[in-house]
Amino acid sequence: MVVNRDGPILVEGPVEVVADDGTTTRSDRFVVAICTCRRSRTYPWCDTSHRRRKPAGPDPGGRKPRESEEESGP
Repeated sequence: MVVNRDGPILVEGPVEVVADDGTTTRSDRFVVAICTCRRSRTYPWCDTSHRRRKPAGPDPGGRKPRESEEESGP
């Protein structure tokens, strides 16, 4: 299993996913991408919808983010 910080979880298949309501979804692919952002139209499988998310830009009001809002970087 590979967990991507800003993307899906990659799992070697075949994979069976059981949803909260008890429904089961199965994939026989050799590697599957499981959605973690819930934006996918094919949930629980990732369709890369998370990539279409617009990056956070500067506040239109010109306000600087507080320290708690800033992302910590390297």
